[in-house]
Amino acid sequence: MDQFGFSTNSQGTQHLLIIDISEVLSYQGSSPILLEKGVVSFLKAPFNHWIFVADQKESFHQFGALPKKLPSGVFKIEANGFNPEDIQLGWGLGSYQFGRYKTKPKEKLVFLFVENLEVKNVLSAIYTTRDLINTPPNDMGPFEFAQYAKNLFKDSPEIKVQIHDTEKDWPSVFAVGSGSDRKPYVLEIDWSPENSKFSLGIAGKGICFDTGGYNLKTGTGMNLMKKDMAGGAQALALTKWICDAKLPIKLKTIIPLAENSISGRAYRPSDIIRTKKGITVEVGDTDAEGRIVLCDALHALSEIAPDLIIDFATLTGAARVALGTELPAVFSNHDQTARDLVALSHDIHDPLWHMPLYHPYRESLSSKIADINNIGSTSYGGAITAALFLNDFVPTHIPWVHIDFMGWNLTSKPARPEGGESMGMRSVFEFLKRKTI
Repeated sequence: MDQFGFSTNSQGTQHLLIIDISEVLSYQGSSPILLEKGVVSFLKAPFNHWIFVADQKESFHQFGALPKKLPSGVFKIEANGFNPEDIQLGWGLGSYQFGRYKTKPKEKLVFLFVENLEVKNVLSAIYTTRDLINTPPNDMGPFEFAQYAKNLFKDSPEIKVQIHDTEKDWPSVFAVGSGSDRKPYVLEIDWSPENSKFSLGIAGKGICFDTGGYNLKTGTGMNLMKKDMAGGAQALALTKWICDAKLPIKLKTIIPLAENSISGRAYRPSDIIRTKKGITVEVGDTDAEGRIVLCDALHALSEIAPDLIIDFATLTGAARVALGTELPAVFSNHDQTARDLVALSHDIHDPLWHMPLYHPYRESLSSKIADINNIGSTSYGGAITAALFLNDFVPTHIPWVHIDFMGWNLTSKPARPEGGESMGMRSVFEFLKRKTI
């Protein structure tokens, strides 16, 4: 039995039949109970098995309800007409529990019998993302995140993991992290398989806790700020997934790690930061720190000129106002790349939405004393102006995709428990996989 809710031992299994909603009427005649979509029922003798009504028109997420609705035990499924991988994926995501800080053991253990687990890599990547985001900030600062990454690849000598101090070569990251007693770092991971068909740069925002700095957040606004490193968590998990799947991709991942805090050393509104690229940034708002740490990472990736750069970030509240918490915003300097990625995302039920990189709004980032301001002069179009800020650090000839996402489920739904969440990672992985075929 494993952490994902699966067992390879068939001894003592209970039978679970999954039927489509269209079969209910034909099946209802022999059933002593009412069968409804999404409901788990037990049919007594002569049947002696469990039954779950699903819908072939809906996504794999519906199967995520099963581990919560079934009693303890190991279940063997019969499900004609449903994709076994969809059932495994939904079951595995629905089995996730973050219980390391609970003093009481789990009350219910529900497992699915499988002979071959087809979705281990994707589940491992999503569990890694969720675990990192859910870990409280006292146990997940910049150093702890970097050490987690180092340990993640400890059995993979072909993958190079470096942890850099920031004061000398990463000025933007150093500036943001200077107010905290916890040092900022930059995590760099390299993988170069011999059969590479494609080169990729990945960046992820790794703000391990965000007070807002001197532009201090409210208490309510700060409550979920342990999740402000969700971009870094997803970048790390995707990197591991690519390596585990042995995709023929030459890969460099850079994750700036910092805590945005207040002290006598903290950066201030109106400070000028000279970035790694040499562009000077006037700090209009210390709570717009994500784009500041990412600009150094994007420039460093641009210097190696990969075929594609992708960054993940819990960057703006404006993207959430525009699209809600479940739909990540995609910005790109290469529209066809964005369109292809978004179209695929809807096909595999990991949706993204293409947003405009509307260049006339770049004017609102103008500064009278520096090359650029880190915040727009107006509150309108904040997700666009944040993306335009990052766009200044990526050359136009390198395709770049920026994904601005929530990284958190506000409520629990099947296969999507409340808490830290991967969003768009499956879509990006499938997009990359198809590029290497």
